[in-house]
Amino acid sequence: MTSIGFIGLGNMGLPMAKNLVAAGHAVTGFDLSQEALAALEAAGGTRADSAGAAARGVDVVVSMLPAGAHVETVYLGEAGVLAEAKAGALLIDSSTIDVDTARRVAAAAEAAGFNMVDAPVSGGVGGASAGTLTFMVGGSADGFAAAKPILDVMGQNIFHAGGNGNGQVAKICNNMLLGISMIGTCEAFMLGEKLGLEAQTLFDISATASGQCWSMTSYCPAPGPVPTAPSNNQYQAGFAAAMMLKDLNLAQEASGSAECQTPMGKRAAELYTEMAEKGQGELDFSGIIKMLQGAF
Repeated sequence: MTSIGFIGLGNMGLPMAKNLVAAGHAVTGFDLSQEALAALEAAGGTRADSAGAAARGVDVVVSMLPAGAHVETVYLGEAGVLAEAKAGALLIDSSTIDVDTARRVAAAAEAAGFNMVDAPVSGGVGGASAGTLTFMVGGSADGFAAAKPILDVMGQNIFHAGGNGNGQVAKICNNMLLGISMIGTCEAFMLGEKLGLEAQTLFDISATASGQCWSMTSYCPAPGPVPTAPSNNQYQAGFAAAMMLKDLNLAQEASGSAECQTPMGKRAAELYTEMAEKGQGELDFSGIIKMLQGAF
């Protein structure tokens, strides 16, 4: 049994922490939500009254926080993780944040004598609940080896992406590609419909042709071809458009820092910004087809 402090018990963090409890680990959690803390207790965990208290005395600290500013405060604050964690504790940040902050916090952790990895996830709330997440891990080989047994409890696919920050790089590159491909898939189905081609027919052809992609075959934005896709459930979010926008904006921030031209990524960010400004950010990101069709 490993003692684990878990900081951030939101839609993703709570089921991840519950899976650690179910695997027999001693989990002490902290969140600003009293409901989330009560849910962790009901699952067999223990509540802490601060992030620092959750980190105190445990073998491993895991965090799942909204943004880089929160990660920086939780880890580097006066009573934060680096100030409270015991010597030799392993630190795992599964938040999706900007690369620069991830590397800055990891460098501070290393200077303080801690091994830290960034381990953002893919798989959504369903994957968090089922323990089937994909983790993209940035950090040393030793850090990855130490983190993997913990991540294996919460995920199904665990990848070492390289040094600190590279987990974040992998996440934003993957999701930039996903956002771009989803918009292209929407455009293809819209054009096909306008020209008299049924969605199922286009799906059947393109699924075995050069246009095949995950956005079409697993998550088709046109209603009909993929029964489990949000398009067949009023675009209720599996992965909200607002979350896609967050990742696209992180990719654009990184593109600027790296002086890398990503014009399609930029355009995708602009379109998802428009969707959010129209008050539709809580819809699934595949719901952007409705905006492109002029439905809102």
